[in-house]
Amino acid sequence: MTQEHDGETRGWSAARKGVWSRLRFTSLRLRLVVVFGLVALTAAVSASGIAYWLNRESVLTRTQDAVLRDFEQEMRNRAGALPKRPTQDELQRTAGQMANSSQRFTVLLVAENPDGRTVYGSSGGLNGFSLRDVPVSLREAVTERQKITSNNKYPHHLYWQRIVDDDTPYLVAGTRVIGGGPTGYMLKSLEPEAKDLNSLAWSLGIATGLALIGAALLAHAAATTVLKPVQRLGVAARRLGEGKLDTRLRVSGTDELADLSRTFNKAAEALEKRVADMAGRDEASRRFVADMSHELRTPLTAITAVTEVLEEELDSEGGGIDPMIEPAVRLVVSETRRLNDLVENLMEVTRFDAGTARLVLDDVDMSDQITACIDARAWLDAVDLDAERGIHARIDPRRLDVILANLIGNALKHGGSPVRVSVREDGAEGAGDGGAVVIEVRDHGPGIPEEVLPHVFDRFYKASASRPRSEGSGLGLSIALENAHIHGGEITAANSPEGGAVFTLRLPRDVSARSASEKDGETGDEGAEGA
Repeated sequence: MTQEHDGETRGWSAARKGVWSRLRFTSLRLRLVVVFGLVALTAAVSASGIAYWLNRESVLTRTQDAVLRDFEQEMRNRAGALPKRPTQDELQRTAGQMANSSQRFTVLLVAENPDGRTVYGSSGGLNGFSLRDVPVSLREAVTERQKITSNNKYPHHLYWQRIVDDDTPYLVAGTRVIGGGPTGYMLKSLEPEAKDLNSLAWSLGIATGLALIGAALLAHAAATTVLKPVQRLGVAARRLGEGKLDTRLRVSGTDELADLSRTFNKAAEALEKRVADMAGRDEASRRFVADMSHELRTPLTAITAVTEVLEEELDSEGGGIDPMIEPAVRLVVSETRRLNDLVENLMEVTRFDAGTARLVLDDVDMSDQITACIDARAWLDAVDLDAERGIHARIDPRRLDVILANLIGNALKHGGSPVRVSVREDGAEGAGDGGAVVIEVRDHGPGIPEEVLPHVFDRFYKASASRPRSEGSGLGLSIALENAHIHGGEITAANSPEGGAVFTLRLPRDVSARSASEKDGETGDEGAEGA
């Protein structure tokens, strides 16, 4: 049950990571969709706004002109037929007749009766349309007498105004009978036209929404079409970066993306060919060095045997070496030894490069191992050892001896005595299940120049270009670093604040356990990826 739950959790986590990955990789897609949507929204809103405004003006103007024309005609025919001082009944009857016109508006007539009193006649009854419903500005404009000129032949004109009462739009108009007579006002509801315009606005809004959705779908389809080759190109580039140089893209079409794919394929092909050529030359170079080193070992063995005899003659009392040639003999012995070391180092380097170097593990006491290394080279008087017995590690003793010999010998040769070697245990995280062993080799010399520090482990590197020749081969520290790496360890070089150089060797205490855990981790990763 727990395994099933863990599997579901891992599956959900992988799905969530996949979603976030797609969101991250499709940011350009989202931007395209947003841009398409904004363009479509702007175009649709602009078109809808213009269409609504034109239709609104057309509907209102048409209705307004018809109502005003009918009202003006009714005022001329019916209100104009009234006497200058009509009675209340005459005004009421005429207002009702005017309201029965084709436009069906409400009429209010205002006049003075024969007694000089102001009387009103409304088609809406006593509680209907009244003078209070007419805006003051409109009443003032209607009652104001205009000056008669050549351009203005009448003292009174028809005026109108749109108002809103209880969220209902109305058209209010007023005029006065020319030559004396009643003043007439008209009220027409524009609610039907407002409903038609609201329906039009909803229709345009729905059309805008549909246009926006269509634009988003179109943008998504277009982005998918455009970005799919780009995504394939990204995947191919990652595979190429992982070293899969045979990666190629399927090319179809003649557009810019197809040209980009062709360019990628050509670049990948050229890179694969170049890497293959370089690998071939590198392999040939390593094979040449290995063959050369191997071929040199046979004559070197004979030469070494002869030089050992010569060295014995030099060291013996009353030897038969001519004093005149003694310096030359000593030089031959020294250079033969140096050449022999160089050949051995070259063969060791070729084994590392070819990946054939193997570990022969054994449980060793680090203190005993370091003491044996120092004693074998007669360095006991020049080296201070600070190592407690009982610090064990499962490593390759021969390769550890090579590392220590190179580090201590380098400190004695280029640093200053005394050389101090200290050993400690380190259980820090990442050092393996059994922790690590840290060995520090410190000298009391001038230290390593800052510009030299990044290159101390480079092969054949010389700290001074003016001194290309030295007693060593220039491969010692490089071989020491390779031996540390094959153990899963590391060597670092630095300058001590108290003076002198410090080389720090860090090795896992159990190389075999570390290798097994790495294999298990690789298997687990592959299983998770496959799932």
